[in-house]
Amino acid sequence: MLRFSTAGESHGEALIALVSGLPAGVPVDLEFLSRELWRRQQGYGRGGRMRIERDAAHILSGVRHGKTIGSPIAMQIANRDWKNWEEILPVETGDPEKHKAVTSPRPGHADLAGALKYDFPDARYILERASARESTARVAAGSLAKMLLRALGVEVLSHVVRVGQAELQRPYQWDELVALAAKDTVLLNCIDEEAEQRMKGEVDKILRTGDTVGGVFEVVVHGLPPGIGTHANWDERLDGLLAQAVMSLQAVKGVEIGRGVTAAKSVGSEVHDAITYAAEQEETKFTRFERERNNAGGIEGGISNGEDVTVRGYLKPISTLRRPLASVSFATREETKASYERSDVCVVPAAGVAAEAMVALAVARLVLEKFGGDSLRELKRNFDGYREQIRKF
Repeated sequence: MLRFSTAGESHGEALIALVSGLPAGVPVDLEFLSRELWRRQQGYGRGGRMRIERDAAHILSGVRHGKTIGSPIAMQIANRDWKNWEEILPVETGDPEKHKAVTSPRPGHADLAGALKYDFPDARYILERASARESTARVAAGSLAKMLLRALGVEVLSHVVRVGQAELQRPYQWDELVALAAKDTVLLNCIDEEAEQRMKGEVDKILRTGDTVGGVFEVVVHGLPPGIGTHANWDERLDGLLAQAVMSLQAVKGVEIGRGVTAAKSVGSEVHDAITYAAEQEETKFTRFERERNNAGGIEGGISNGEDVTVRGYLKPISTLRRPLASVSFATREETKASYERSDVCVVPAAGVAAEAMVALAVARLVLEKFGGDSLRELKRNFDGYREQIRKF
């Protein structure tokens, strides 16, 4: 089974990503890995931390001569900001006078709930692990899952469809997402220039007020064959696993598969995607069965149906405000202002990249469970055999 875990704190020495279950022989593109980490750092409205860090993954194990070898892969991403925190967050006891306590919890963050759960007198340790800085390690892990999927012709990308009140009003084309991911500068990662400028206006407005702004990103899985996931067990459904994967990201408060939100207020004839059958099969298609639309988001009954899989994440405004909300002091229990930590104003594009990683990891896990294989060659042989089977259906 493909598994991954992360370790590290926001201002600790490094972040760690550990990935196990990848077959041997998957080409590891270090330039691609670095670019994925770079993409996560971009976007209009990011804070000062992104000007400090230059994220790069140092692979410690599991990759030799440019390919996976079937053993666990360990990666380390150094925090350049660590030099400013060594005396504040030492592993040893250190000097209590240099400890930078978080004494008034921030509304909307894990501060208070975590301090209560772990019996901490302040929220520093909760903040350090709950921070979205952790998603850097997820992106590193997800890049490996993307490399596996790419070897099978499956790609995962994202774009931003809403920031604040500014929303993209048209559907994407896959080539637009490819072009977007190849850009050397990232504004708000929207495929439509006019819509992106309106989104920028939303961020500018929030910058002037000391507030934060959320939005919606969409992750697209392109080239996935029908048959991934199952209806048979609740915890093996593709839609359920994707929802969990995206919801696990910091600040995501809602997940939508296809046009699920619109579907809830529509009648069935407007929602369900009519099925057609092509007399001649296109080389790029998995079967002759086609759908006129993709409101289902590429998933029916918990199983991929051969169309693009589309997953939207609804991102709340982040919790750290330059004009803090009311809170309560841990020490005195009296009303005060919430603590402030250096932070961002808008992170929707970055969250989309982190969600790509989570979606890729979830999909790669199901692909490996269905097709098996201890080596990439064995996996591709099984995958190609299945593809030929469904082409003849």
